[in-house]
Amino acid sequence: MKTVSGRRAFLAYFSGLGLASAVFPNVLWATMEEDKSTRVTKEMLRSAAAVTGQVFTDQQLDQVLEGVNQHLAEYSALHTIDLDNSVAPPFYFNPVVPGMKIDQAKRPFQTSAAEQVTRPKNLEDVAFWPVTKLAELVRSKQVRSGELTEMYIARIKRHNPALLCVVTITEDLAMRQARAADQEIAAGHYRGPLHGIPWGIKDLAAVKGYRTTW
Repeated sequence: MKTVSGRRAFLAYFSGLGLASAVFPNVLWATMEEDKSTRVTKEMLRSAAAVTGQVFTDQQLDQVLEGVNQHLAEYSALHTIDLDNSVAPPFYFNPVVPGMKIDQAKRPFQTSAAEQVTRPKNLEDVAFWPVTKLAELVRSKQVRSGELTEMYIARIKRHNPALLCVVTITEDLAMRQARAADQEIAAGHYRGPLHGIPWGIKDLAAVKGYRTTW
C-alpha cells in the first residue's frame, strides 16, 4: 500500500467525500506511515480532524472509516498482482465486455432543435453563453464569427493581466480563421454547431510557429 499510486488513490477517495483539502488526508496518511499501519482507525481520524480544525460526528467518522478501509484493502489487493516488465501498458480502452452486443449501424449525426436566441444590444453579454446558443447566433447570421472573436480577444486582453490564464494570444490566426468562417457561412456553407466559434487550446500543445510552454 505504501506507494505513490496508493497515496494518490487515498487522496482521491477523500476528494470524493468533499474533503478535497490535501491537509486532512495527508495528515492521516502520515499517521499511518508513522504507525506502519495498513488500516485507518477511528482515533487516527479524530487526530487528523483535530490537527486540521475539522469536526465530525461519530456517525460521520464511522462512515469514513468503513469507506477508506474498504478502499485501502482494494488498493492492497491490486498491488499483489505481479506485472513483469515484459507486460506492455494498455494503449487503448475498450468498454465492450465479452458477450455485449453493440449496434454498429452508421447513422448521420443529428443535433437537437436549436433554442431560439436573439442578439443582445451589447455583444459582450453573450460571453458566458453556452456554445449551443453562440452557434445559433452564428448560424442565423445574427453575429459574425469575426465579431465574436474580437469580443473574446478584447476580454482576454482586459482580464488576463489579473487572471494570467492565457500564455499566448494568437490574435492574427484567430481573426484569419474567423474571416474564413464568415465567408463560408455567407456563401451558404455552414459546417455545424462549432463553425465560427472561437476557441482556445492548452499551452502544452505543440503547434509550429507558436510557443509550447507546458
